[in-house]
Amino acid sequence: MTSKYHSVYANWQSDPEGFWQEASKSIDWFEEPKTIFDESKGVYGRWFPDGVTNTCYNCLDRHVNNGKGNDVALIYDSPVTGSKDKITYGKLLSDVQACAAAIRAQGIVKGDRVIIYMPMIPEAIVATLACARLGAVHSVVFGGFAANELATRIEDCEAKLVIAASCGIEPSRNIAYKPLLDQAIELSNHKPNSTIIVQREQVLADMIDGRDYDYAGLLEEFKGANIECERLLATDPLYILYTSGTTGQPKGVVRDNGGHMVAISWTMESIYGVKPGEVFWAASDVGWVVGHSYIIYGPLMTGNPSVLFEGKPIGTPDAGTFWRIISEYKVKSLFTAPTAFRAIRKEDPAGEFIEKYDLSHFELLFLAGERADPDTIKWAENMLKVPVIDHWWQTETGWTIAGNPAGLGLLPVKYGSPAVPMPGYDVQIVDDGCEPLGANELGNIVVKLPLPPSAMPTLWNAEDRFIEAYLEEFPGYYKTADAGYRDDDGYLYIMSRTDDIINVAGHRLSTGAIEEAIAGHKDVAECAVIGVNDKLKGQLPIGFVVINSGVDRGADEIEAEIVAHVRNQIGPVAAFKTAIQVSRLPKTRSGKMLRGTMQKIHDGLEWKMPATIDDPAILDEIKTTIDNYRSK
Repeated sequence: MTSKYHSVYANWQSDPEGFWQEASKSIDWFEEPKTIFDESKGVYGRWFPDGVTNTCYNCLDRHVNNGKGNDVALIYDSPVTGSKDKITYGKLLSDVQACAAAIRAQGIVKGDRVIIYMPMIPEAIVATLACARLGAVHSVVFGGFAANELATRIEDCEAKLVIAASCGIEPSRNIAYKPLLDQAIELSNHKPNSTIIVQREQVLADMIDGRDYDYAGLLEEFKGANIECERLLATDPLYILYTSGTTGQPKGVVRDNGGHMVAISWTMESIYGVKPGEVFWAASDVGWVVGHSYIIYGPLMTGNPSVLFEGKPIGTPDAGTFWRIISEYKVKSLFTAPTAFRAIRKEDPAGEFIEKYDLSHFELLFLAGERADPDTIKWAENMLKVPVIDHWWQTETGWTIAGNPAGLGLLPVKYGSPAVPMPGYDVQIVDDGCEPLGANELGNIVVKLPLPPSAMPTLWNAEDRFIEAYLEEFPGYYKTADAGYRDDDGYLYIMSRTDDIINVAGHRLSTGAIEEAIAGHKDVAECAVIGVNDKLKGQLPIGFVVINSGVDRGADEIEAEIVAHVRNQIGPVAAFKTAIQVSRLPKTRSGKMLRGTMQKIHDGLEWKMPATIDDPAILDEIKTTIDNYRSK
C-alpha cells in the first residue's frame, strides 16, 4: 500500500497537540486531560498534566472488564528450564492483585521506589504491574549486573523494597542472584526495609529472617485480594530506568504514566504493524528499555499476546530457537537486536534451520539497539522473505525516534539508515555551534524541544544533571549524543556516539565505568577503555593499561586478573575480555585521553595526528602494541 507516513507526519507538524489529543483516546482515563501540553511545567513542558489514569488498569483491568479475561496476555517460553505457559489477562490480573497486596503489606505506598532484580520469568512482569497498580515507582535492574551496580541503583532511588529471584539461568550455568543482592545491600548506604524472593528450584536462596520474604508464600497468603488501581496523574512517575553515564554514575531516566501510555499505544499498530490479538515478540530483556516498552507495557495495553522468552538465539538448544518460537506461537512481528541475527547467521549461514519451521504467520522483523549492518539485514531478508526494518531510539525516549512505520505503510528501505523521523520528533543535524547543516553533512543529531510523550521529562533527583547532559549544549534542542547526517530524501544515518558510551550487543555501557573498575586493580596506574568494532556484538570494550612501576609479575597473569575484576564489578554483560599493557597512554597537552584516535588505529580506520597531542610517538607505540597483541 502507499505509505501514509508523510501525511501523518505533516498532520503532527501542523497541530502537535491535536495529534496527541487524538492519540490519547486509545487509553482509558479516570479523568480525561483538559490540557494536552503545558509548556510552563517541568524543564521543557509536560504532557496531559491534569489527566488521571493508571497504567496497570490499562494493561489488565480494562481487558478483563471488556470480556477478554480468557484471552492470552503472556506467552512464557523457557528453553533453559523446559517451561512453557500461556497466561490470560484474568490470571495475570489475579496474580498482580495478590502481589500488590504483598507489596502493600511491606509498607509500600504511592511514590515509594521498588527495585526489581529478575530474570525473564512471569513473576518479573507481575511485580512491575503490581508496582504500577499501587503507584509505586519501579526500577528494573538487569539480572546480569554485579553487586556494586545494583547497589548504586538501590542507593540512588532509595528503594524501600527489592523484589528478586534466587537465580538466573544461562545455557551453561546458573547465576545465584541472592548473594549479589545481599552484597549490594551491604554496599549501599541506603538499606531497603525488606526483600521478596522468587525461589527457583535450580538455586534456592538463603533467607534472612525479618528481612527476606518468600514470593510464592506471599501470593498464596494474599490470594483473592482486591486491590484497586491508584488514581495517578499522567505526570506521576511510572518507573526509573538507569542508563550508563559518562562519569560511571548511572542516570535515572524517569518515565511518566500518561504520556508513556499514549505514545507506546500509538506505536504498536502504527510502527510495528500489529492489530489487537496478533502475537508480538520483543526478544529483549525486562531490564532494558525494550523490555519495558515492548515486552510488558505496549503489547499488554493494546491486546497483543506478548512472548516472554528465557533463552538465547543460539545454544538453547540450537540456531533454530527463534524460528521455533515464531512457528509455535504464530508470531507476526519480532523485535530484536542485530547481534541476535549475527549470532544465528554465524551458526547457520545457509538458513537450514529456517526450513524446518512454518513461518507463514511471520510478517515483520524489526532491529534496534545498535547499528544494523547492511550484510545482516540482507541475510535476514533473503532467508526470511519478510521486510527487515532498522529503527533508532534510546532509553531516554522510550520509543522510536526514526524508523520505517509498517502500520502506516512501509517506505523504501535504504541499507544503513533507520529511515525517517516519527511524529513527535523534529530531528535536526547541527554543527558544534548549533548551526544547521545541509543534506549529507555529518553533524550532531538533535531533537527540537519539546520532546514527545513518553520521552523522559527529567532524571531522577537530578534535574541539573538532566539539563547539563541533554539540553545545555544545544539550546532549544535535546542532544541525542549521536552523530550522523540526513540524505536528500530526509533519511537519517546514525554513524557514531559523540560521548564515551559504547554499544555491546544492544547494551549501552559506559567506558568510564569500565575504566573505574580497571583502575580498582592494585597494579594499575592508569587506563583507557575504547569500544572497537566486532562483527558479532557490534562493539566490544578493550582496555589499555599502564602498570605501576616495580610490579614484576607476568603480563598474562595481570591481564587475566583485570578481566576478572571488571567481570566482578560490572558483570558479564560488559563482555570485557581484553586488557593490553602499554607503557604510556596518548593524551592532549591538557590531559584529555585520545580514545577516539586509539579506536581508529585499532579498527584500521584513517586517522590524523591530533594537533594538541602531547607526544606523537605514543600513537606509534599504541599501534605496535596492538599489532603485537593480534599476532599472539
